[in-house]
Amino acid sequence: MYNDQSVQYQLDTQVALNAYISKVFGIMFAGLLITAFASIYTATSPAMQAVIFGNPFGFIALIIIEFILVISISAAINKISYGAALGMFFAYSVINGITLSVVFMAYELGSISMAFTVTAVTFGVMALYGMVTKTDLTKMGSMFLMVLLGGIIALFINMFIQSSAFDFVISLVLLIVFVGLVAYDTQKLKGYFYGTQNDIAMQKKSGVLGALSLYLDFVNIFLFLLRIFGKRR
Repeated sequence: MYNDQSVQYQLDTQVALNAYISKVFGIMFAGLLITAFASIYTATSPAMQAVIFGNPFGFIALIIIEFILVISISAAINKISYGAALGMFFAYSVINGITLSVVFMAYELGSISMAFTVTAVTFGVMALYGMVTKTDLTKMGSMFLMVLLGGIIALFINMFIQSSAFDFVISLVLLIVFVGLVAYDTQKLKGYFYGTQNDIAMQKKSGVLGALSLYLDFVNIFLFLLRIFGKRR
């Protein structure tokens, strides 16, 4: 009888975990869909382009708001409500879509389609690996985050050096980093779930944080693929 109850508990927990992860991915994909619509709308609307890109401070202001939203969600996740966290994530998705509209102006549609397809396939494979692997990816994730920080600094330095070869190497390294982070961030969802089983409200908010991390992984893989292989207009 005890064994039967133990097995049933494990099954129920696994079902709940799968439902939780599915919901997190659902939030992430909803954010990506919002971003795509916002990006396409902006790219095809002369009025929006005039407002965003006609003013030298408009685009910069949107970038600053994006940073504020990401930092706010991460820093205040323990204090804000689930609805507030979700609203901030979707607000970020809209603003990010507006800023990413420049992609349609800078690259050919064929390159954009190819980069999106490769991103989706790569993301799916790495997310699946993150869900099924028994290997603890914590140390690997920490290493990727350190390389990410170094890569961002290197990109900033290259703004002044303007070396195409250096830019290619940095972009390739950062692409690999974000591919690895997909598996790490997916596995981290299990930690969110098990660590908040006695606090459902926090579990839901942690899911938004997980969706944001995966969203950023997806978008950055897409952008670095375009940066490396995309054909410019």
